[in-house]
Amino acid sequence: MSRIPNRLWNLETSCMPIHSHPEDSQTELAAIREAAAIAQLNDRAFLRITGSDAARWLNGMVTNAILTLAPGEGCYNFLLNAQGRIQGDCTIYRETTADPAAFLLATAAQQIEAIQQHLDRFIIMDDVELSRGLHIYGTQSEKDLRGLVLLGPRAAELLLKSVVERDHVTSFAEAPRPGTLTLGSLEGREVVILAPPNTSVLTYEVWCWDTRTIKELYRVWEFYNAVPISAEALEQFRILSATPRYGQDIRNTETARDLPQETSQTHALHFSKGCYLGQEIVERIHSRGQVHRQFVAFRLTGDLPLTLPAPLEAAGKPAGELTSAALVQLPEGPTLVALGYARREALDSRQTFSYAGGTALPHPNKL
Repeated sequence: MSRIPNRLWNLETSCMPIHSHPEDSQTELAAIREAAAIAQLNDRAFLRITGSDAARWLNGMVTNAILTLAPGEGCYNFLLNAQGRIQGDCTIYRETTADPAAFLLATAAQQIEAIQQHLDRFIIMDDVELSRGLHIYGTQSEKDLRGLVLLGPRAAELLLKSVVERDHVTSFAEAPRPGTLTLGSLEGREVVILAPPNTSVLTYEVWCWDTRTIKELYRVWEFYNAVPISAEALEQFRILSATPRYGQDIRNTETARDLPQETSQTHALHFSKGCYLGQEIVERIHSRGQVHRQFVAFRLTGDLPLTLPAPLEAAGKPAGELTSAALVQLPEGPTLVALGYARREALDSRQTFSYAGGTALPHPNKL
């Protein structure tokens, strides 16, 4: 790897630029969709599941197939209660080096405590241990963990220019595939590379204990013209790509208890893996063929909703709700985009949806 010019660095501000001009977010979104973008990660948390019964036990706790994961493979999952209501979401990777199989559960930081408590309740006579943090080359901790995300069509190219395989000297023959966990190194400093599955653009998360490594990676990717992006741009891109967020678009509250098939995230479900918590409800819905409401993307005409969730009506009747919304600067101009739920009968009959600030048109194209 060529030497990269040294630049000024501030870990707290450089990774997540703050902007106030609409053209800034338009440039950042263009980088995500057309080139490469980078940002600091500070909203992730990890849980390791180890023990001789880990694979069998975990397979019975989540909605996707764990037993068939090869070393380094991962999949997106829901955690359900006995009534089939979503208790959390996560991506689970099988680690590459552990024997017996060990697993890494990656999720939003705000979920980790509830997910660990939920799982811990069901460890009865099983040889299973739950421990917080990420395991990197023999070291495990949830403290001092540093992460960057690299995303966009050029992400693989930039990753291959900066990180080598775990032996510290050999370049990757090819970039890690989506849905994998890979061990790598930057100039002798170890990193873990997560390639989340089912993303709308190629995405890599690089994690390590060393702040210097993160600084160096950031400089490398900037040198190769990756664009630093803000949390605002990441949120706009999430809405544009119709990716629901647990706690906002997927809820488990007194007023909203969402079911897996309502969320449109069918890649979280495996219908032939065997028994798991909440499976009876999922299978009942599957055999029935559909749910009464569906998570969809919208284009809005009017104003941004003042509060979320914002109720939707169609033909004068309650017809769903908006759960996320943003004003996005797209090439065709400023566009109001949203995510939410709509009643199936209103969708099927192509009724007009309205909310307090305007109208909402279901939009099948994510990007």
